[in-house]
Amino acid sequence: MRPPKEKNMIFGIRAVIEAIDAGKELDKIFLRRDMGGDLARELLERIKDSAIPVQRVPLEKLNSITTKNHQGAVAFLSSVEYQHIDNIIPTIYEEGRCPFIILLDGVTDVRNFGAIARTCECAGVDAIIVPSRGGAMLNADAVKTSAGALHVIPVCREQSLKNTVLYLQSSGIKVVAASEKAQHAYTKADFTEPIALVMGAEDVGVSPDILRICDDIVSIPIVGKIESLNVSVASAVMIYEVLRQRNC
Repeated sequence: MRPPKEKNMIFGIRAVIEAIDAGKELDKIFLRRDMGGDLARELLERIKDSAIPVQRVPLEKLNSITTKNHQGAVAFLSSVEYQHIDNIIPTIYEEGRCPFIILLDGVTDVRNFGAIARTCECAGVDAIIVPSRGGAMLNADAVKTSAGALHVIPVCREQSLKNTVLYLQSSGIKVVAASEKAQHAYTKADFTEPIALVMGAEDVGVSPDILRICDDIVSIPIVGKIESLNVSVASAVMIYEVLRQRNC
């Protein structure tokens, strides 16, 4: 990964605390693995109450990111403003629309994420949901790959994808996961009702915990020797099947 530009970073323990208190959108925080002290504990308390992903890293990692006095803490500013899905779903229903949501479980490649966001915006998807940990950073590369879609479509960062799936289901939304483990093809599913599609990472797919609670699991037929499609391509196939069934 290319070193991020310092203008997109905040470094120093006090500076990161102030950024959290000011409500700045942060994609990720790197903390020195052995960091301690009262100020460090104060930062950890702030992080505990947020949905910001945190990664403990060696000092060498932080030094490779910035030459400034980071004090063991570096935060990355998000290129977009995150939203919450429980603020979006009621609005969709109030407007008389049929919800169409995408959940990304473990998609970490920023270019894949950007490509998926571009497809979502073109297809009229209402929101993209990502986990607070284990997802792609919404940086400049993601925005560029999305052709600006990430500035238009709502992106919701949720602490628990499992709880989010349960919330969607309680809101009358059918949750369907794409997986090679499925017994029937995606074209056999009914996508005309309120729907949320779950797409997983290419290496492991959708996590078992999420698969267990989905309303349906479908597959995209593969007849070649390569076992799976790129996740951005698979997402496009699924998304446009929803539009086809809805006669869009």
